[in-house]
Amino acid sequence: MNYKETAKTILEQVGGKGNVAGFTNCATRLRFTLKNKENLDLNELKKIDGVIDVVKSGAQFQFIIGTDVTSVAKELHLLGLEGDGAGENDSKTTMKPIDRLFDTISGIFTPLIPALTAAGMLKAVLVLLSTFKIVASDSSSYLILSFVADAAFYFLPVFVAISTAFKLKCNPYIAGLIGASLIHPKFLAMVAEGTPVSLFGINVPLVSYASSVIPSILSVLFMSYVERFADKVSPKVIKFLLRPLLTLIIVLPFTLVVFGPLGSYVGNVLASGANFLNENIPWLVSALMGGLFPLLVLTGMHWSFVPIIVQSYATYNYEGIMGPGSFVSNICQGAASLAVGLKTKNKELKQTSISAGVTALLGITEPALFGVTLKVKKALIAVMVGGAVGGLYAGIQGVVRYTSGTPGLASFAIFIGENPMNVVHALISVGIGFVVTFVLTWFFTDPDSDMKIETQDKPTFKAIEKKEILSPLEGNVINIKDVNDPTFSNEIIGRGIAVMPTQGIAYAPFDGVVQMAFSTGHAIGLVNQDGIELLIHIGIDTVKLEGNGFKLLVKQGDTVNKGQKLVEFDIDAIKSKGFDLTSPVIVTNLHEDVELITTNQETITRDETLIVLL
Repeated sequence: MNYKETAKTILEQVGGKGNVAGFTNCATRLRFTLKNKENLDLNELKKIDGVIDVVKSGAQFQFIIGTDVTSVAKELHLLGLEGDGAGENDSKTTMKPIDRLFDTISGIFTPLIPALTAAGMLKAVLVLLSTFKIVASDSSSYLILSFVADAAFYFLPVFVAISTAFKLKCNPYIAGLIGASLIHPKFLAMVAEGTPVSLFGINVPLVSYASSVIPSILSVLFMSYVERFADKVSPKVIKFLLRPLLTLIIVLPFTLVVFGPLGSYVGNVLASGANFLNENIPWLVSALMGGLFPLLVLTGMHWSFVPIIVQSYATYNYEGIMGPGSFVSNICQGAASLAVGLKTKNKELKQTSISAGVTALLGITEPALFGVTLKVKKALIAVMVGGAVGGLYAGIQGVVRYTSGTPGLASFAIFIGENPMNVVHALISVGIGFVVTFVLTWFFTDPDSDMKIETQDKPTFKAIEKKEILSPLEGNVINIKDVNDPTFSNEIIGRGIAVMPTQGIAYAPFDGVVQMAFSTGHAIGLVNQDGIELLIHIGIDTVKLEGNGFKLLVKQGDTVNKGQKLVEFDIDAIKSKGFDLTSPVIVTNLHEDVELITTNQETITRDETLIVLL
């Protein structure tokens, strides 16, 4: 992969630097929040060299790169793209509340993961060193390394406050000061002493905030509004001095009296709830997590568990909600990919699958999930079954994770703790999951027929003799270049022509099969026995109508005859809502050597030829 070219092409395809409202990356993905995303074609984005897949999650476009992601991100930075780009909030107004919640949680905790992982792995190393008598647990070396590992969790209020401030675009250092105030030694001494304390006559609840998470999030959320207020009321001449002072003296009392105690209570409830599940029905929790984890990753819902997990670490020094199940699931992704790679006869698929399988075993599953198991559907089912079975064993044995880290064989030490059998049962559970998944994938999938390999050189139609395609619509003929949508006018998804319908019915222009039928009724894809793939797109942006005004008469997989009705639509109702009914008719898989000739008539009926292929 040429990192520079990949970065340059991605930036061009997303509309340039000016269209990027927010940008960041994780272990395998580049995450873009875009100001204008209407004209982006996911299929074209997926063709970029070095891009495994592209996923749209809410208002965010995620480019799955794999383990080379940091190199591509570095090139994007060199092109002038800033991480966590300013202006992200401009696009958030278009996000659904649930998407905004997941985006916020992700933005707060993703930057903290390296520190928490490093501290957790250091704890695991210390356990090994003391267990094998390499370092004495009462030695100065052990004690120093131990408090360094503890520091990441003890000072969580500060780290979380700073990270939340970066995400909410307010001053991170004022936020850090507020977080630090919660764990100042003098305040902790007051808490330990138990003598009533007041601030300006208001009673301050004596709560220990060490290792807490939610108090900082709530306080900085409040601060993000207060800071804007302080900025508004501060005179220009002294704004530099007055704005931070106003922010601090308003937010701090609310933090100590309201948000701190409230957040501590909520955090304790979450941690207690997680502990209750671990103690009473661990088998069910781990089985469900092991089976459903791929779907949680796809939808981004796994981020909703992060506050619970971090709070559980802080309170109990372990968690069993996500760790055991996700560990098994990741190994199962590797098992399925390896089985596909060993079974397929396709050299490209074999190379991709084996590489993705090894990477998944180490804990990075995106290449396996998006490059293999999502495309070989039965393999994904095998992953979910194997994950559930292995997770069930882990739950029955009470396996827990003692620290953060990408669950994989490279980081199995996250399961090393006071109970020496914990890591043994964790490894047995992934062994069970691996075997179940591999066997199911091997015997119940046929990768070469199941998988439609999506590459840049996708199968195309190459005409041997003249082929005529009737018009699926009746109305006025419009040149494709005049369509008010660059996806069609620039022929990004194929060549064709457009019709402004005068009759609210779309007909099958040939005998064939319904390859795609949107439930909204606005678009239908057909393929005939010659392999011609035709897209009929009724109107521009009519997907936003969510099916209103459309009546779909067929479904995906149906066999249709020439002249059969495919969909009925209400022309007047659609136009009354301000939508352009110009309807592109596109051949999506033409070979470059095929000549496409469109009718020169100004109007057309369904019995007349619209397109000729030579």
